[in-house]
Amino acid sequence: MKSELRQGYFALALVSFFWGTTYIASKIGTQHMPGLFVAGVRQFTSGLLMVGFFILKGYTLPTIADLKKISVQGILLLCVANGLLTWSLEYISSGLAAIIAALVPLFVTLFSIWLSKTARITRWMLIGLLLGFAGIVTIFYDYIGQLGNPTFITGIIMAFFSTIAWSFGTVYTSGQRLSIGVLFGVGFQMLIAGTVMLIVCFASGKYANLADTGNSSWYALAYLIIFGSILAYSAYMYAIKKLPATQASLYAYINPIVAVAFGWLLLSEQLNAHMISGTLITLGGVYLVNFEYKKQKR
Repeated sequence: MKSELRQGYFALALVSFFWGTTYIASKIGTQHMPGLFVAGVRQFTSGLLMVGFFILKGYTLPTIADLKKISVQGILLLCVANGLLTWSLEYISSGLAAIIAALVPLFVTLFSIWLSKTARITRWMLIGLLLGFAGIVTIFYDYIGQLGNPTFITGIIMAFFSTIAWSFGTVYTSGQRLSIGVLFGVGFQMLIAGTVMLIVCFASGKYANLADTGNSSWYALAYLIIFGSILAYSAYMYAIKKLPATQASLYAYINPIVAVAFGWLLLSEQLNAHMISGTLITLGGVYLVNFEYKKQKR
């Protein structure tokens, strides 16, 4: 059991760093291609590689019952959540998207309470909720001039809906058990989600000719496929099987710090006192809600 916990925390550490950097890669990708297309190519290619690898090793295909669970997980976590978040990067900065996504542990806790028969929302949880959103408001102080911009608002709404979908998907997935290996299931999640997103892209005309997108978009896609999906998403799925959902979502405390720092260094994105203080206030509120929930569980 201790060995599994250590492996779970190690997987969580990989997620915490590499997913922070994928906001930058996704932002670069959306400068040359539609965001949903970036997410679709990323997930489809990653899933094809992983499923192909396990099939060549002689793994048995999942049952219909398993495929139904895998499909729901993939649609929630990858189609809706990752697809919307990547799409939002067409309109907002990678750092701002990562800070909104930092609310994941907060919503994971709320969904866990909703599905629990014993947990309840306490006064300190309410204070944590208010702090979390106060931090977001602090960050938005520097974006007041853009609140009248419909595309900016669209990006914000997409990022929020993505966060809610990811949170619910995390709670749902942590309670599901499959009869196939975790990583084999992850491969099918990616393959199914990528297929759905690419069908939507081609049907709506939101796609690009990869041959014409340039080297930077190819490098961004390669990074997203190898480090963002095959490595980090596999590690995340492993973590939520070995750790409670509230602990597995703690990566969201580190992701925004990594994303904001790399966005400032590599893309010259905004980094000032409001951004730093707002991020810390948000993370503080999220931590307070999470801490109160874990105290109830104990």
